[in-house]
Amino acid sequence: MSDGEYDYLIKLLALGDSGVGKTSFLYQYTDGKFNSKFITTVGIDFREKRVMYKSGGPDGNSGRGQRIHLQLWDTAGQERFRSLTTAFFRDAMGFLLLFDLTNEQTFLSVRNWMSQLQMHAYCESPDIVLCGNKCDLEGQREVKEEDALELAEKFGIPYFETSAANGRNVSQVVDVLLDLIMKRMDRCADKSWIPDGTVWSNGHNSTEKITEDQNQNQDQGKCGC
Repeated sequence: MSDGEYDYLIKLLALGDSGVGKTSFLYQYTDGKFNSKFITTVGIDFREKRVMYKSGGPDGNSGRGQRIHLQLWDTAGQERFRSLTTAFFRDAMGFLLLFDLTNEQTFLSVRNWMSQLQMHAYCESPDIVLCGNKCDLEGQREVKEEDALELAEKFGIPYFETSAANGRNVSQVVDVLLDLIMKRMDRCADKSWIPDGTVWSNGHNSTEKITEDQNQNQDQGKCGC
């Protein structure tokens, strides 16, 4: 894919307390590398990656590939940046919520991050994947896998244990989140929830495309997302 060729621009937001490994996670995903010397993110930063998405049809066969330009936003976890971070919630299509398996306090903060998402995201039940990061540090683990799975089940979101250091499950997490987003977009007749600038680089902005789709689907009812 060349720089200007993509079908969808999708914005993802990485959230979690300071030090859980958000920057390293995103760097591992986009560059396949681990840098243990990252400094604490100040404010907001982002990385980008192009991927090809193929949805599975009802017959089990893959549909036409769609070219996706991912913007992965990296947020500061410190409380003093919280108002800046929440300002970006509404423009994101999906969320990577990370905690540190070697720091129980970051796990206890997950409930607060979920509350923030329910208040500030595009809807009360946005697409989220919960990640227990630093699973390579098994000897330092403070959070049991069953506790994390129980919390994820309570919120109705997928859970993965990941390692930004060795890449375990990093790509799979983003793939799962992208699949959730694309399926939500596909099943919703009313696309007014989609943030501006999210989709369609082929001569349409998202508002124009939304209007077009709503005219085509006016007899199909409201979004069942």
